[in-house]
Amino acid sequence: MSDFVLTPAAQGDLLKILEYLEGENPDAILKVVDALDEAMQLLADHPGIGHIRPDLTAQDVRFWTVFRYLVIYRPDTNPLEIVRVLHGSRDLRRLLRD
Repeated sequence: MSDFVLTPAAQGDLLKILEYLEGENPDAILKVVDALDEAMQLLADHPGIGHIRPDLTAQDVRFWTVFRYLVIYRPDTNPLEIVRVLHGSRDLRRLLRD
């Protein structure tokens, strides 16, 4: 079982997701957190999965969808680096450029 690490931006993303769910749908928090954690572990174990989105960024990252969230990660890092965790409706180009 491989490991993964969250960048400070990804940590902030997760906090924002939790804050949003706490206000909108507190019953979903555990479901979302568990699903994201399972996905990140899966990605750490199999970093080649996911898809590339050259329409969103030229960075060497891959994308994995969990519910409506995108886990964005660097596949060639050890431990696997989770760059961002963003809702798919956000301005992804802008957020990945910053």
